[in-house]
Amino acid sequence: MIKKFRSSCLIASGLDLIGDKWSLLIVRDMLMHQKKTFKELAASDERAATNLLSTRLKFLESLEVISKRKLPKNKKENIYLLTEKGLDLAPLILEIVIWSDKYVRTYNPDMNFYESRPNKLLEIERVQNGYREFVRQVIG
Repeated sequence: MIKKFRSSCLIASGLDLIGDKWSLLIVRDMLMHQKKTFKELAASDERAATNLLSTRLKFLESLEVISKRKLPKNKKENIYLLTEKGLDLAPLILEIVIWSDKYVRTYNPDMNFYESRPNKLLEIERVQNGYREFVRQVIG
């Protein structure tokens, strides 16, 4: 994949790849809500247009953030799973959740509540391991 980057800044370069809202919401849905099919992802509250969702899934696959495969028992349906690279976005997702819970509620009082855990690292590990177990159950 050839990608033009705005600068050599680590933050800008990372955002050039995964900084759009749809990519992070796809990762969130997969990680936190264990969504794995196009239909499940399309049904998210944010309602990404199907052409946009398709484009983002292909892009995330090209970055090896997700993988696409067939269900072992249903070879017709594609499923999308986070790779280890995708799972490594869990700390970023959690930090956005914590920041939003602390500062964005003023602007959007209808947001979900985040139940803070005493140890962020343990929470990240719990979410990642929960997802790994989900994948084991899905692919056998």
